[in-house]
Amino acid sequence: MRAAFFPSTAGPSAVLSTNAETEPRPLGSGWRFFHAYCLLAFLCLLLIGCGGSSQANIPAFREAAEEVGISHSHFNGATGSWYMPEIVGPGGALFDYDSDGDLDVYLVQGWSTDPAKTHKDTKYPLPAGWTPGNRLFRNELLPEGKLRFTDVTQKAGVGHVGQCNGAAVGDYDNDGDLDLFVACYGPEVFYRNNGDGTFSDVTAQAATSDPQWSVSATFADYDRDGDLDLFHNNYLNFSIGINKVCTAPTGGLEYCGPNSYGRLPDRLYRNEGNGRFTEVSESSGVGLAAGPGLGVVAADFNRDGWPDFYVANDGAANFLWVNQRDGTFKEAALRLGAALPHSGLARAGMGVSVADVDEDGDDDIIVTNLFKEGSTLYRNTGTGEFFDTSAEFGLNESTKGSTGFGVGWFDYDNDGLLDLFMANGAVNTVESQAGTPYPYLMKNLLLHNEGHGKRMRVANDDAAVVMNHMGVARGAAFGDIDNDGDTDVLVTYNNGATRLLLNQAGNRRHWLQVKLEMPKTNRFAYGAYVDLLRFGQKPLRRRCQTDSSYIVASDVRLHFGLGDKPRVEGIIVHWPDGSSEKWDQVGIDKLITLRQGTGVGQTSRPVRTSATP
Repeated sequence: MRAAFFPSTAGPSAVLSTNAETEPRPLGSGWRFFHAYCLLAFLCLLLIGCGGSSQANIPAFREAAEEVGISHSHFNGATGSWYMPEIVGPGGALFDYDSDGDLDVYLVQGWSTDPAKTHKDTKYPLPAGWTPGNRLFRNELLPEGKLRFTDVTQKAGVGHVGQCNGAAVGDYDNDGDLDLFVACYGPEVFYRNNGDGTFSDVTAQAATSDPQWSVSATFADYDRDGDLDLFHNNYLNFSIGINKVCTAPTGGLEYCGPNSYGRLPDRLYRNEGNGRFTEVSESSGVGLAAGPGLGVVAADFNRDGWPDFYVANDGAANFLWVNQRDGTFKEAALRLGAALPHSGLARAGMGVSVADVDEDGDDDIIVTNLFKEGSTLYRNTGTGEFFDTSAEFGLNESTKGSTGFGVGWFDYDNDGLLDLFMANGAVNTVESQAGTPYPYLMKNLLLHNEGHGKRMRVANDDAAVVMNHMGVARGAAFGDIDNDGDTDVLVTYNNGATRLLLNQAGNRRHWLQVKLEMPKTNRFAYGAYVDLLRFGQKPLRRRCQTDSSYIVASDVRLHFGLGDKPRVEGIIVHWPDGSSEKWDQVGIDKLITLRQGTGVGQTSRPVRTSATP
C-alpha cells in the first residue's frame, strides 16, 4: 500500500519533492544521450578547473538572524548583586503556532531578579532597540516564499515580562494547535493557543503555577489517557533574601554554585482533559526526591510503551523516573547506570538530549556539564540500563574545554548519521577573560559522527560560523526553519543576541521529514517512535517530541537524512497508544504527513511484563 502522504507546502526555496527511492535513472541509451552526457561532464570539469563555484565550497552554516528579521537580544537584568537567575537563561521555542506550515520563533527575555529594581539599576547597558518581555516572531515563508520574520508579540498576547528561563510547547487541549508553557524564576506562565493567531493566559485556570524557581519543562502523556500532562523541574530554593556571593579563583566576585542553596523536588501535573491540571508530584513519586534540576526529557527508555522522565541535575546525581504504568514512578538512575559518570562523581548536569545514536533501536542519553568535566554519553543496552561511553565516542577530550548547555543530536549533513551540536557559555569567570565586563564567553561546538557508533570528531571544516563566535550560549533549538530539507539551529544567548544558524549543507543529500497526526487525542503524537526502513541497512529511529537540549522546544516534525543513494523500504510508526502501522513507498526529499489509521499492518506493540527493566 502506498503511503498516505500529504506533500509539503514549502515555498519556492525548498528542495523539489520527488518519489525516487533509489539512484537516479541513467540518461538513457543512444548517441544523443551519450553526447549530452559527455558535454555536461566536460562543462562541469571546465567550471571546476576555472575556479567556478561549487556546492562543496559553501559553508555548512551561515548566521542569518538579523537578516531575516529576528532582532532580539537577551538582557539578564544583572545589578551587581550576583543573583543566580541572572546567569541561567534564556530559552525559546521553534513551533508552528499559526499552523501555516513553517516554524515560528518564541524567545524568552530577562528582567531584574529584584522586583524593587528596574533596568535603570542594571550593570550592563540595554541592547539597542530593546523592549521588555518575551517575543514571538511569525515566519512569513509561507505563503511569501521568502524567509522573513515579523514581531507579532503584542497581537498574540505572549509578551510576559519577568525573569524567565525556558519554554515548552504541546497541544494540551487537543484542539489541533500548539500551546505554550513558560518556566520562570517566580510563577510560570501558561498560554492557550486560540487558533486565530492569539493566545490566552490560562495560568490560573490550568492550575499549574508554582512559586518555586522552574527552569525546564516537557509535555508527555505519562498515563496514556490521550491528553498531554506537564512535567517541570525546579532548580534551587533561591530568593534574594538568602542570596550569597562567592569569590572566583582570580580573586573577583562570582556567582555561587548550586550547592550554596537548597534543592527542590520537581513537579508533575496530570491533565484532567477539561482545561485543568492536578498536581500529582507526591502521589506519583516524582516529588519524593529533590535535586537541582535543569534539563529534562520524556522518553521510553526501557521500551515498554510508556514514557519515563530523565532530569539532568546540576552538581548532583541525575534522575531517571521509570514509569510503573499505574500512575507512579520510581527513581532508578543510579541502579540503571544513568546517574553518574564512570568516575562516580556528580557533574554539573545542564542540558540533556536523547536519540538512538548507535542505531540499535533504543534511546541513548547525552548530558552537558561544566568546564573540565566533559559531556557524558550514557549508552542504552536495550533494556533501559546504561553505561558511560563518553571516552569511546571521543567526547572526553573534545568537550572538556566547554561549559555545555543546549545540546542536540541532529543529522546536519543528511548522511544518515546523527551529529552533535553543543551551545556553550561559562557560569564562572574564564581566567583569560578576567577583568573584562562579561568574562563568560565561549565558542559553540559541532561534532561530526564518523559512523555507526564510532567516534565523534570536531567538525572544524564545516562549522566556522558555529565555532568562531564567542558568546554565552544557553538554548539550542533544532528544526527546518526555511523548509529546504535540512535542520537549522536557533541559539539563544545570555546577555547577547539570538543567532539563527541556517544549514546550507544538508540538502546536498537526500532527506525525508515526517509529521504525525492522531485524530482526536494527543494530536501531535508526542511519545511516538518512527522507524524508517532501509534496504540492506539498519532502520533509522526517531522520537516524536519537542524537548531535549536545554530550556527550549524544537520542531515536532521528524527529520531523516538519507545520504547520496537512499533505498527506502517504508516507515513504521509506533503510536503512543501502543498500536503500530506501516507505510510503504513513502518517497524521499519531501515532508509527508502520516495520520493514524491510514497505514497497513495495524498491530499492538509488545509490552514488557514488568514495569522496571
